[in-house]
Amino acid sequence: MRTAGFYRQAPAVPVEPDADQARNWLEDELSKAEYQDAQPGLLERAVAKILEFLDELLSGIQGVGAPTGILLLALGALVLLALAVLVVRPRLNARKKPAGLFDETGADQDAASHRALAEEAARSGDWDTALTERLRAILRSAEERVILDPRPGRTAREAGSSLSAVFPGAAAEILWLSRCFDEIRYGGSRAAEPDARRAAELDAQLLRSQPAAAGMPVPETLAVPK
Repeated sequence: MRTAGFYRQAPAVPVEPDADQARNWLEDELSKAEYQDAQPGLLERAVAKILEFLDELLSGIQGVGAPTGILLLALGALVLLALAVLVVRPRLNARKKPAGLFDETGADQDAASHRALAEEAARSGDWDTALTERLRAILRSAEERVILDPRPGRTAREAGSSLSAVFPGAAAEILWLSRCFDEIRYGGSRAAEPDARRAAELDAQLLRSQPAAAGMPVPETLAVPK
């Protein structure tokens, strides 16, 4: 015997979306965080142009039958798939596996060399290089002062974590600088003059500071910026 309510009618699913529904679905998809976090580059701008063209098509199918609307919706899905594969996935992979703090060409440079590169870049208005070279100088200086052990492949995030542990008074600034490094190198962000100056001030501050954890005296030759 069939009981009441055992067989329920399946909710209606719009399998033939109109233009407004198709456009809304695309907008909802593109509003997700992974798309919003991706910084606009050349490839992203090209995909944006495609989406803009698709939106114009969707706006013009008010009098078109449902099969055409479904076809255009499928086209939008393909564009979104391309966006996810070509734009979002590489950026997420870069965030998961960032490269080491030092390039191969600068792997053997000392703190003074990185500091000189930062100052030269600042004089020429290259704020990105000024900031990234300043973090390299800070880390290399900590290694030279035997505060941190040299470790090949150390990332900016790892450097920030280690440095903030031994310089807790400057932890917020250290973590800010390490985040800026990754955002510039892997996220497409750009530094400004105040950012480079802030990084230089942090460098000078750490050279004047003693590591809290080690409890060792700082050599006089490293007590002031070079």
